[in-house]
Amino acid sequence: MGRYLAEEVGAAGAVLVGGIGRPGNTEHSFTNIAALAAACDVVVDFTHASTVAHHAAVLAAAGTGWVLGTTGFSSDDEDAVRAAAAAIPIVAAANFSPGVNLLLALAERLGAVLPPASYDAEILEMHHRQKLDAPSGTALALGRAVAAGRGVALENVMVSARSCHTAPRQDGEIGFATLRGGQIVGSHNVTFTAAGEQIGLTHHAFDRRIFATGAIRAALWVHGRSPGLYGMPDVLGL
Repeated sequence: MGRYLAEEVGAAGAVLVGGIGRPGNTEHSFTNIAALAAACDVVVDFTHASTVAHHAAVLAAAGTGWVLGTTGFSSDDEDAVRAAAAAIPIVAAANFSPGVNLLLALAERLGAVLPPASYDAEILEMHHRQKLDAPSGTALALGRAVAAGRGVALENVMVSARSCHTAPRQDGEIGFATLRGGQIVGSHNVTFTAAGEQIGLTHHAFDRRIFATGAIRAALWVHGRSPGLYGMPDVLGL
């Protein structure tokens, strides 16, 4: 992702100031997030959940815009991001693909239109074998979209494993299934299944560059914005 992001900065006509990497990695031009934040207008962040709260505090203090693509972080980390958004403009997204963000909009619309007592919502995702968080951030975003359409909180209706379940599926549940294998970039399926029909939404990512292209688009969009927490629907005009 770092290489793709660097290439897409140039392709967009922007200036790449530099970056940071894992401790001990000498290929990047800055040793810490504070030095990077002081040198640039916007930081594009695809790192690790463990860095989110620290990056939020540092970037807010520096007044530097933030494009956050890291996933798998905690509710405390989410609070830190919201707090930073009071001081700086942030675009946070589980997925920067335009196609996925259209999928999110459609998932919310279907969630609003199809009665949960009649249409069972299930989300299936598959990624490469190295991926750490499960379900994926995009799968969770799709679940939240369906839940938002239904007017409920995902946390109250989410079922991520059924291996120990001994009861029938409950009305309104939003189920998740996770697969890992090979080097699949990302595959997501949302299905709404009733007694007489099934509606499916599917997105397959073939190249990680699509995420980098979207992230740099978000970086150009967020530069100069008022402080606040934005998403890709804002960037895409959805």
